[in-house]
Amino acid sequence: MAGDSRNAMNQNMEIGVTPRDPRKIPKQARDYVPIATDHTRLLAEGKKPRQRYMEKSGKCNVHHGNVQETYRYLSDLFTTLVDLKWRFNLLVFTMVYTITWLFFGFLWWLIAYIRGDLDHVGDKEWVPCVENLSGFVSAFLFSIETETTIGYGFRVITEKCPEGIILLMVQAILGSIVNAFMVGCMFVKISQPKKRAETLMFSNYAVISMRDERLCLMFRVGDLRNSHIVEASIRAKLIKSRQTKEGEFIPLNQTDINVGFDTGDDRLFLVSPLIISHEINEKSPFWEMSRAQLGQEEFEIVVILEGMVEATGMTCQARSSYMDTEVLWGHRFTPVLTLEKGFYEVDYNTFHDTYETNTPSCCAKELAEMKQEGGSCRASPARPCPEAVLKQSWMLRLSRMERTSWRDEWVPGDQGLGVRAAPSPSLPHWLL
Repeated sequence: MAGDSRNAMNQNMEIGVTPRDPRKIPKQARDYVPIATDHTRLLAEGKKPRQRYMEKSGKCNVHHGNVQETYRYLSDLFTTLVDLKWRFNLLVFTMVYTITWLFFGFLWWLIAYIRGDLDHVGDKEWVPCVENLSGFVSAFLFSIETETTIGYGFRVITEKCPEGIILLMVQAILGSIVNAFMVGCMFVKISQPKKRAETLMFSNYAVISMRDERLCLMFRVGDLRNSHIVEASIRAKLIKSRQTKEGEFIPLNQTDINVGFDTGDDRLFLVSPLIISHEINEKSPFWEMSRAQLGQEEFEIVVILEGMVEATGMTCQARSSYMDTEVLWGHRFTPVLTLEKGFYEVDYNTFHDTYETNTPSCCAKELAEMKQEGGSCRASPARPCPEAVLKQSWMLRLSRMERTSWRDEWVPGDQGLGVRAAPSPSLPHWLL
């Protein structure tokens, strides 16, 4: 018997034990992760699909659960009301005014009931507190007229009612406070510049290629409106889980990506689309990442564009992100800016387009070491720049403008009309 019970105990220990309170397990793991015992390992039945930390639209995929101190939301009631969705905001707006009118309407009816005004309706010798107040409905209407200052003139408070005069003063003051609070909430919610971010664009992909003999991570931003973003600035964060040397696991660790804050290049004059560049150097988190390792890493790059709306002066923020699968190694962005007669034109049809270019497959660290030793790194295979890309370039568009020779290369000048320069030997033969 003792041996059977011992065997049964061992068998029970081999099987995962269901916890009494499953809420103690993370919400994402409640369905398929067993509880580890002395003889089991914590294994998932299948690999969990990748989850974005931030959507391409800028919405953060973070939900706050099991919040116990909900009173903190009421301590900042104004922000809570502004953050509500429009349908709830309008519901609160309607309910606050309706409850206020009903409350003061009840007080006016109570005064009339205590004074006996309801028993002398139509008695011309009786001086009521409020003339022509015959019941709760008329008291409710008088409350609305008082708080909204409509003043129809049919129901009027008399001088023989001091309690009514005091109540009138209280309702006028509280009504002004309610108006200021609720109208202020609606005004702030209407004037929020969140929709301004809808006209700020980020490229669908980020690219890694050579720029000035250095590997660079690049992405493109643009503004669709003619009114510009004032004091625009850009910053980027690398979201990647890591484990410290002491064994501590840090999920979704945030690391700054230098996009020019030490040189001032993070301050943008966003009139036309700009390519934001991050130089991969020894201080970069991508310093030891090669093309092969890029397909094995799991990370997300969050980019944040901030600035003030020119029309209102309010701060606007647009966000987007790039998963590791959305970073293209050995690509460049297709040019979108061309010169027409008297103005520059941006073609947003090719805003997200890229083309392949010769780029080393090794990491930036190996590339720097080989450069010091005089060696070279094997470049990733790439197709030549397509003719469609070159047709969007400055030279081909300028070659279609008025000129004296087909073999003149035009370079933009101070007035936007261009100056003539010597032909470049690197131009394709069909352009010359």
